[in-house]
Amino acid sequence: MSTDTPAELAQKALSIRRSIIAMLAHAQSGHTAGALGMADVFAVLYFAVANLDPRHPDKEDRDRILLSNGHICPVLYATLAEAGFFEKKDLYTLRQLDSRLQGHPHVGSLPGVENTSGPLGLGLSQACGLALAFQRDNKTNRVFCLMSDAELQEGQVWEALMFAGKYQLKQLTAVIDRNDIQISGSTNEVMSLEPLKQKLESFNWQVLEVEGHDFGQLIHAFHAASQTEYPTALICHTVPGKGVDFMENKFEWHGKAPTKEQAEQALAQLEQEPDD
Repeated sequence: MSTDTPAELAQKALSIRRSIIAMLAHAQSGHTAGALGMADVFAVLYFAVANLDPRHPDKEDRDRILLSNGHICPVLYATLAEAGFFEKKDLYTLRQLDSRLQGHPHVGSLPGVENTSGPLGLGLSQACGLALAFQRDNKTNRVFCLMSDAELQEGQVWEALMFAGKYQLKQLTAVIDRNDIQISGSTNEVMSLEPLKQKLESFNWQVLEVEGHDFGQLIHAFHAASQTEYPTALICHTVPGKGVDFMENKFEWHGKAPTKEQAEQALAQLEQEPDD
């Protein structure tokens, strides 16, 4: 994709957030907080970092973007539509019977969807397999795995972290949404992850902590990930429900869709111009 300016990326992220609210309100089902919180990260990844072409979604030299925490798929679907992988009108089929846009994405359903995700904790292992295959075939494709922070409570994630560190899968970048919430409360209360950075580093990963809503920081971090000899973990500190004041930082919005009235309030707030 072309490298957009921070101001252009902010406009794309705003459009993605509006699509998220609209599609969830129409479906009356789905996950809101995490999807809104990751819109800026997705905008940077799809429009300024990854080697992708919506006109040729299966080209061999494309980078692979895997969504491990599949429940935030509204942000994936909205971003793919924003990028032109399919028409935006299809977003309104979210979670309908026989729709290509189910509550968790599955490979082959839509152009741009690279993995099937449902049970948490599996995406990083899928990404490790791809990265190892590219490494052994001397290919330069990068692999990005989007993950939730609560997902790191799964044991398989740490097996995958150990595997990637051992084989120095430098083409692999794990993007961790550090929004500090999960469906039943804060991650700190349910099962604390700290000291997360030091734990990841002990598995032979390069670890970068970034503000997940700062486009400049995100672009710099993704570039740094391409320059190392180790796998990279980006700990992206995000605000769940970002952009809608009555949703921000409230774990109750983890797995809840807005009503029609709440959607109207949210969309009114998202009419405002984003900060540059």
